[in-house]
Amino acid sequence: MKRLFFLCLFILVPSLLADKPNIIFIMADDLGWTELGSYGQKKIKTPHLDQLAREGMRFTANYSGNAVCAPSRCVLMTGKHPGHAFVRNNKEFKPEGQHPIPPEEVTMGELLQAQGYVTGAFGKWGLGGPHSHGDPIEQGFDRFYGYNCQRHAHSYYPNYLWSDQKRVPLKNVPPVPGHASLPKDADPKDPHSYDVFKGQDYAPDRINEQALAFIRQNKDKPFFLYYPTVIPHVALHVPDEELKPYLAQKWNDPPFTRDQGYGYTPHFTPRAAYAAMITRMDHYIGNVLNLVKNLGLEKNTIVVFTSDNGTTHLKLEVDYDFFESVKPLRGLKGSLYEGGIRVPLIVKWPGQVKPGSVTGFSTGFEDWIPTLLDLIEAEETIPADIDGISIAPTLLGKHQHARPFLYREFTGYGGQQAVWMGDWKGVRQRMLRKGTKNPLKIELYNLKTDIGEQNDVAAEHPEVVEKLRKLMAQQHVPSKDFPFKPID
Repeated sequence: MKRLFFLCLFILVPSLLADKPNIIFIMADDLGWTELGSYGQKKIKTPHLDQLAREGMRFTANYSGNAVCAPSRCVLMTGKHPGHAFVRNNKEFKPEGQHPIPPEEVTMGELLQAQGYVTGAFGKWGLGGPHSHGDPIEQGFDRFYGYNCQRHAHSYYPNYLWSDQKRVPLKNVPPVPGHASLPKDADPKDPHSYDVFKGQDYAPDRINEQALAFIRQNKDKPFFLYYPTVIPHVALHVPDEELKPYLAQKWNDPPFTRDQGYGYTPHFTPRAAYAAMITRMDHYIGNVLNLVKNLGLEKNTIVVFTSDNGTTHLKLEVDYDFFESVKPLRGLKGSLYEGGIRVPLIVKWPGQVKPGSVTGFSTGFEDWIPTLLDLIEAEETIPADIDGISIAPTLLGKHQHARPFLYREFTGYGGQQAVWMGDWKGVRQRMLRKGTKNPLKIELYNLKTDIGEQNDVAAEHPEVVEKLRKLMAQQHVPSKDFPFKPID
């Protein structure tokens, strides 16, 4: 039924192949708020993304869909905030893939297909295993290449990737595991002991090649390129040539040996590896932007860059203090404090978005369906049941009233809820942890004066707390697949 609806919509929409802008939406994986040069990073080099910021608009109050991968991507793809979205936490399905979004969910890919766009996704999906209802080919994408499953994506040297709905082999025999320890007889002080975690065929290289091929193949028609890169999610896997500039920095960089028995795979120079991975990602993005320019498509292409959530909390692998990855924010990946979900957002559209502009307008992943449909003059097709708002006025330099609120909930990491309303933010923590005396207690922060969420002022502003309490109750719809007992 859904396919018939979109076929009819496609036929009815006039001038579908007129001069519609191409759309490139790039999403990093676990990239922190201040891990780009344009956001204040000093140690990691990101020249192409810094140039993108100079040529476009940079957002300082952008929020990912959620605090971890799958639920964040679900918000982006469906335009529904976590209180209404179908996927609300990471939930793995065997033998491969995550909890699938059902056929009746309408995705960004389907909506753009109906407007005459050729759609392609390249990178990590995470919203339904191969051949399930949630498979990207079943959810609005004409082309898919990469990792379907989040766990499979923990290795950058796997022995296969997915091309549409077929497994394609890579030259990694055996594959490098995403989770493993050093061999028992290995010397952790010998850099060669870590060679077992190096492969031959680096999957992000293959993904970038396919993304570039998609652009070339569709340069004469409007295309939507969704590029959810796996970088910089651990494991720390990166080709040696990318490491060299960072090894030359001679940082104090003790090995990550995985002696504690948890984490991903060991690396002899983890700080250098993490920085090198982000620079490698920046290089891939540069390849995309340069190709668009060389093909003469730059002026008619909207480019969006963001991240699915904040920096990982695995400090021995990713030293977020050394890189000041979220400074001055509180929290990391998995948290609804700012550091877990406030992430970079850069948007470029030559002639439409003012170069070098910066905005503090509050926005979230649910806003991208209405925004993109608005920008391509198809606002009449925006689904009525989504939660996002169009931020097209902000992007185009027009006045826009502040959103009434932004809502997040997350059953993981102890159970959390958060609401933003103007300068105020209310947050609940440890809602599902045993021993929590008051799981419905709301902490209150004024982000204008306390962006680091250090001073809980709930006692001084009971009237604000009560407004946020009502919003938390109103915005949560119970889910049988992701129960949230204290508020269900």
